[in-house]
Amino acid sequence: MTARWAQALTEGTVFSAPGVWPLLAFLADGAAGPARAELSGALGVPAGQAAGAARELLSALASVSGLDAALGLWTHQELDLREEWRAGLPAGTHGRFGDDLVTARERLDAWAAERTGGLVERMPVRLTRRTRMVLASALALRTRWRQPFTELPLRPESGPWRDRALRGLHRRSVRPDRVGVTDTSGGFVTALTVPGDNGVDVHLVLGEERMTPGQVLAAGVGIVERGLPLTAGGALPHGHVGPGLHVEQQPAVTPEPRTLDVRTVAYEVRADHDLLALAGLFGLTTAMDTRVGHFPGMSALPLAVGEARQSAVAQFGALGFRAAAVTAIPMAAAGLPDFRYETTVVRVVFDRPFGFLAADRASRLVLAAGWVTDPAPYPAAGWGAGVAPTF
Repeated sequence: MTARWAQALTEGTVFSAPGVWPLLAFLADGAAGPARAELSGALGVPAGQAAGAARELLSALASVSGLDAALGLWTHQELDLREEWRAGLPAGTHGRFGDDLVTARERLDAWAAERTGGLVERMPVRLTRRTRMVLASALALRTRWRQPFTELPLRPESGPWRDRALRGLHRRSVRPDRVGVTDTSGGFVTALTVPGDNGVDVHLVLGEERMTPGQVLAAGVGIVERGLPLTAGGALPHGHVGPGLHVEQQPAVTPEPRTLDVRTVAYEVRADHDLLALAGLFGLTTAMDTRVGHFPGMSALPLAVGEARQSAVAQFGALGFRAAAVTAIPMAAAGLPDFRYETTVVRVVFDRPFGFLAADRASRLVLAAGWVTDPAPYPAAGWGAGVAPTF
């Protein structure tokens, strides 16, 4: 799902497919007809097995060091859930709300902020008089680098960031195989692994300038999953060997092994996603039709998907990386009039837009991914407000 979602994105962004997948799985478990078939197709598993697969995924996420994952379900006081569907959810996830939408909104926002350590402060969906249920997930990821970076200015000589004074990050190590290059159908892609201290790695991926963000990130997924062969830095010949990647001889006063010199930028990326704008990708095309109900396995009350949104953030600094995502799907009463409401040395340089993927090292599951187009500036004096934190 990460690779397919990435293909639909074109701008600087961050997103988390594991934040969406379990919600769709629980919806599929209670759906019927075309909505059930579409959700099953998007998930890649039969609808009858979806709830079990979602519980397994949530359990696996809970076992990842440095990752906090939570599921929440809130239902209107007048909605009765079918016990067999509710019993398939993790224990302790169910709460209720009434007609006081201001109070309900405050509770949902507080849940989002608490579960993400304040990185996402609000639930990304609205509550209306027709809302009867909200199903949500929250992910918060944090890791510290085994080897920190040194902060220094970086001023690219070409590309979209030309002549900008950026908050650069530099480090040198004797692990040239942390970087490598692969040849894809869309072009060559350079990939750098930045290991965290808790089993989470962040992979920076840079493609040829003509490649789209989707092509580069899809290649990144293939690299993380080890489906694409990577020629590691220790085996590369001298010269320009990949996007942003050079192997060169330099004078030294003592014999040294081949080393890795990394220059990149600090960044903070925030994004809000309307999942219904890509309804086909997520199997929600039929489910969003509010004229009829699609989830008889959840409740006797006809229900349809009212919204589906995700708010996500990622921060990359000298000492570590953190990311968070809150995904929510409100369910509206279907078949009712549509009321209107008010809403409010081996050397690699990442000096132009590039992708990133944060993944669990053991399972190679991509937990968050994104595309950097606007890195943090290098402050003229001191570390003023508006720059990405260094942890």
